[in-house]
Amino acid sequence: MSKKSKEKEKDKNPHHKEYGLWSNMNYILGYAIKQDKQFLWLIPLGMVVAPLMQYLWNFISKFVIDMITGEGEIKSLFFLMAGFTLLQIVSTMANTYYYSEYSWRCIRFRFLLMNNEQNYKIMKMRYEHLEDSDVMDCYSKAKNSCNNNTEGVEGMLRSLIDFSRGLMIGIVGLCILGTMNVWIVCLMFVLAVISFLISNHINATAKKTVWDPLATWWRKKYYMTDVTTNFDVAKDIRMFHVKDWLLGKLHGLNETRYRAQKKNASLWLIAGVVSNVCWALAQGIVYGWLIFSLAKGKMTLGNFSLYVAATEGFFQHINMLLTNVRDLLARSREVDDFRSFVDFESGDKETAGIPVPEEESYEFRFENVSFRYPKAENYALKKLNLTLHAGERLAVVGLNGAGKTTFIKLLLRLYEPTEGTIYLNGVDVRTYDRDDYYRVFAPVFQDVNLFAFPLAENVSMKPPTETNKNEAEQCLNAAGFAERLTELSKGVETEVLKVIYDDGVDFSGGEKQKLALARALYKKAPVVILDEPTAALDALAEHKLYQDFDKLIGGKTAVYISHRLSSTQFCDKVAMFADGELAEYGTHQSLLEQNGAYAEMFHVQAQYYVEEKEVAAC
Repeated sequence: MSKKSKEKEKDKNPHHKEYGLWSNMNYILGYAIKQDKQFLWLIPLGMVVAPLMQYLWNFISKFVIDMITGEGEIKSLFFLMAGFTLLQIVSTMANTYYYSEYSWRCIRFRFLLMNNEQNYKIMKMRYEHLEDSDVMDCYSKAKNSCNNNTEGVEGMLRSLIDFSRGLMIGIVGLCILGTMNVWIVCLMFVLAVISFLISNHINATAKKTVWDPLATWWRKKYYMTDVTTNFDVAKDIRMFHVKDWLLGKLHGLNETRYRAQKKNASLWLIAGVVSNVCWALAQGIVYGWLIFSLAKGKMTLGNFSLYVAATEGFFQHINMLLTNVRDLLARSREVDDFRSFVDFESGDKETAGIPVPEEESYEFRFENVSFRYPKAENYALKKLNLTLHAGERLAVVGLNGAGKTTFIKLLLRLYEPTEGTIYLNGVDVRTYDRDDYYRVFAPVFQDVNLFAFPLAENVSMKPPTETNKNEAEQCLNAAGFAERLTELSKGVETEVLKVIYDDGVDFSGGEKQKLALARALYKKAPVVILDEPTAALDALAEHKLYQDFDKLIGGKTAVYISHRLSSTQFCDKVAMFADGELAEYGTHQSLLEQNGAYAEMFHVQAQYYVEEKEVAAC
């Protein structure tokens, strides 16, 4: 394989598929009709009205001129004009209704497809894929295919409808001009095809060499846009004077886009020149033939006017029809991007799993479990053997990067083991339905994310109709949020964040952590996971919060993860991780007696606890 071929293969996204024009047309049209049956009669209506709107007045001119030059009766001319006028009014009204209906339905189609397929996919797919750059590039291209009215999935639907209308205009025009000279019509068609082939080739080249390579650019652009407008980041931007640095990053991104746009414009310049030359040739040949025929008396003045008007419209619409084909091919390539994302195997369609049985207790066992992140060379977790007994308190400790969070991701099935097996009550967890398995856990993560919902729904994480506001308030109070809650005039109905409502409220880091604890209490799951949610607190405050929360959860199984040792003394077992391995395991006291890494870490941190207590006493 040549170096160029290797580079091309390297750049190819493994998740991208090419479905073909017919498959994509069937997919888009089928989905549109499934979601909106009105398309079944709107599309035929447009096909009937389009040629009437295009050629009706051409025929009126022909008949009027023929009647005048042939000394026709005024009465016949009157009835002719009245009939054509009525037909024009009906056609115009039908055409106006058609456009008013079909346009907004196309927009709704895009939103339905985007919401039902794309957004569902990104929220339902396995968590691990969100950290895969190839998947996120694929998602970025799928987002672009839902960006506007003229491109991607909606552009495909509009191009299909425009093609059907253009096809009818072309067929009627062909019937009209076929009575003039078949060879001239064929020549016009050939010139239009040449223009089409050139523009379609350039379109495909632009997609492959300009727009596809920008998938990573879009992902970076979305990130930079979010960073520069994110309220949480705004403090750091101002306090650390990173405006110029961020602007430099944006400038570099924009330069990449400018170069792509310049290359795209250069490619389309060629298509424009070819198209204009073909159009000029077609017009010159046709007008020459018509003038010659009229001068020789081989054509009536009425037919001359009909052919002149029809010729210009015919070439334009044949060119437009072929442009529609080109657009269909271009849109089809963009629909490839959309379907590649919604169709790739991401775990979102897994239905083979069985429900997790309702048990009085749940025991988890890791047997020779190893895990390596996608595209990583080294294992993040190696040969882990550990059992989490029902009702047990397990403290998971270790320095940053030791493997604590990876252990939790595996326990929660956000990731599947690269090697080994995790058992729930003796059954491989992969046997269970993933969503039902999530029901077993109430996790509290270090980064607490709030949603632009009322406070009660931020606790319940359920729609308003399924939220018990009284219970949400009780959980907030139990989690230590009571004092802050009394300050809110709307209580648990307070809108959170200012994204949707101007009177929305944001909370401090500590308040967010208490809210997250309230979520865990509300869920009533049998297993509670605290993944360093108190990292922003000092050691003594963290120790007190853990002890208070431990009392609240009663006999539930709990896992406390921290690089500090606040929770280890009241936990049944301690698992200390180092370099992706379970370095030490046992009770707090037994690990102290081993006088190993855990004992050293505990004594160092205990010294700070003592110092902080002494300071507090002064």
